[in-house]
Order: sequence, then structure tokens, then C-alpha cells
Amino acid sequence: MSTRHFVLTPEPLDEQLPAAIISVDGAGGLVTFVGRVRDEARGHKVDLLEYEAYPEMVERVFADIAAEARKQFKITDIAIHHRVGALEVGDVSVVIAVSAPHRAAAFDACRFAIDRLKHIAPIWKKEHTPEGAVWVDDRP
Repeated sequence: MSTRHFVLTPEPLDEQLPAAIISVDGAGGLVTFVGRVRDEARGHKVDLLEYEAYPEMVERVFADIAAEARKQFKITDIAIHHRVGALEVGDVSVVIAVSAPHRAAAFDACRFAIDRLKHIAPIWKKEHTPEGAVWVDDRP
């Protein structure tokens, strides 16, 4: 697995790696968000999620999200890793880690980053259910 800050990969994600990449002695707060495939969504059973992305843009968008987070919050560093391909229930789909001198900024920036990712990243999700498969748009 890559030790880069911004990663899009078909390989399983190491949920501890992003935190390890950004961990420094001056950061007293480190917050990690781990998104997993759950077995239910919007009242339907989910068997599998399939993620597709526009890889040439994703890492740049992740870098833009990080830059926005740095402007808005007093953070030390941020890493965003996302998986593509077919993911089974329980698989990790996204990991975001944020370090900061203090916990409040780390929490706020991590929440900001996942929300922003869902709004602007060129990543699409198809839910496979017992009734069939459907592309899902979670963007508000």
C-alpha cells in the first residue's frame, strides 16, 4: 500500500496507514474516520457496493479538500484514501485521518473532509441488492 497522502486504489485499505502517515509529535489530536460497507441502506439489504471513479481527477480533488481543510481549521496534516471496485459488506471504502495540535480542529476537519468528499469527489457508487443493482447519488 502506498504511503502517499491521497490515494485511490482497488486494493484493500489499511485503516491505520493514513494516521501513521500524518502522525507527528506536535499534533496532540489525531482523528480517523473509517467508512465501511454496511448491510443496509435506505431500507434495503445491501449485498455489495461497487465504486467507480475518475482517477485522473480524484487525487487532485482530495488535495483540494485538504487545502480547504487547512484554510478553515488549525490542522497539522490530512490524508485521504478511497477504494474502488467491488466491496463486500464490512470492507473499508474510505479512510480519512487528520492531525492537529488540538482535538477540536482534528474532529472538525475530519468531518468537513468526508462531507466535502461526498459532495465533490468524482467517485460513484452502485448498490447491489437482492432486487438488483442501482447507481446511488448521495449528494444533497
